[in-house]
Amino acid sequence: MSAIAPRKIGPVLATFVVANNMIGSGFFLLPSTLARSGGVTALSWLLCTLLAMLLGGAFARLARHHPDLQSPDDYVRPSLGRDVSFLATTMYWLSSWIGNNAIAVAAFGYLVVVLQAWLPVGDGPGVRLGGQIALIWLMFALNLLGPRPIARFQSMCVVLGLLPVAAILTAGWAHFDAAVYRDAWNVSGRSDLSVVMGSLAPIFWAFIGLETGAMVAGVVDDPDRNVPRATLGGIAIAGVVYLVSSVLMMGIVPVAELAESGAPFALVAGRMFGPWAVLLIAAAAALKATGTLGGWMLVTGESGARAAQRGFLPALFGRLRHNGSAGIGLFVVALSMTALAVVTLSPTVADQFEILIEMVVILVVMAYVAAGLSLLLGTPQRPSTQRERMLGMGALVACGLLVYSTPGKTLVGGLVIALLALAAYRGFTRRPPPAAR
Repeated sequence: MSAIAPRKIGPVLATFVVANNMIGSGFFLLPSTLARSGGVTALSWLLCTLLAMLLGGAFARLARHHPDLQSPDDYVRPSLGRDVSFLATTMYWLSSWIGNNAIAVAAFGYLVVVLQAWLPVGDGPGVRLGGQIALIWLMFALNLLGPRPIARFQSMCVVLGLLPVAAILTAGWAHFDAAVYRDAWNVSGRSDLSVVMGSLAPIFWAFIGLETGAMVAGVVDDPDRNVPRATLGGIAIAGVVYLVSSVLMMGIVPVAELAESGAPFALVAGRMFGPWAVLLIAAAAALKATGTLGGWMLVTGESGARAAQRGFLPALFGRLRHNGSAGIGLFVVALSMTALAVVTLSPTVADQFEILIEMVVILVVMAYVAAGLSLLLGTPQRPSTQRERMLGMGALVACGLLVYSTPGKTLVGGLVIALLALAAYRGFTRRPPPAAR
């Protein structure tokens, strides 16, 4: 009696999987970061959506060649060799857990609004640091229970976390004031073009996760057709949601107030519906961001385990508990996240969030560059086609613009991290002894 093949997901569900992976902490906190520049960042959202589609097209094509794609190593090593594959894999892993810090910043920015309703807590740097560290270790503990509890928790958070999205997108236009938005068009003191180009890196944080369509190609029905549709469709949905919500919020609350808020959606909801909505929206947003943190910690543990199994990280990251959780590896990650929370602590939530997401973007761009080069160069066994070379060039152009948008200190820091990691890998990796003469 033959086994029944597992049912695969269709293009519509796959599209929403990709979109959901991108609509996370950036949705809830980026409005505060971008409010310091103004409504002109709407143009940055449009340009970033196009860049994300260029990169999404490249990953969709890679998924066609690697239907069981699980790690950057799968597509980088055949074209660019083991050293470049190490860099792409480890930079992607680093970006995932550094990004978790940014998610923790966003989650506690909303959670503190809820806590202040019942407890005499402030919103100073010390309180925020303690809250972020508590969330990090709480999600670490939940991850020790295994992937299934995390998946259930994240699913519940997604459903409840849609409340602020639905509230702003459906009721926001009744409260939109065109005069407020015009006054907020460009408050940076720089030219419109300078603001648009300089905002690409922080905005692209919202699109990290665009590659997940390629990563789940093995469970998508007819992946050759549906993975590109799901990837580009998911990016388009996320881009529209982000753009519309950003424009609405800057037309409801003056940008000076948005820029100082650690919970911009709660602030806007209070203006729209009254004080009762502040706690409700803040609780929903905090829950959604916390669920995202738990889910991405799971991804960090699994990607670290795969990297260790391929010899790119110490073996301890590859040790899994009986329930499938990467306990020891995640413990090291949680310690590292705690240290990073201390190092990046800033006067405001938006400042700390921006520092973290710029670090993440430059690291993940390194992995995206490797994807573009892999398509452009092909392999000796499978030379690249003209279409693949065009997709590869498009991905590299997108990465180039993101690098251009990254502050110089962050760019140098990312390069130093990459060089130190490569030096450590070359210096400590065990190599077979030379053959006897």
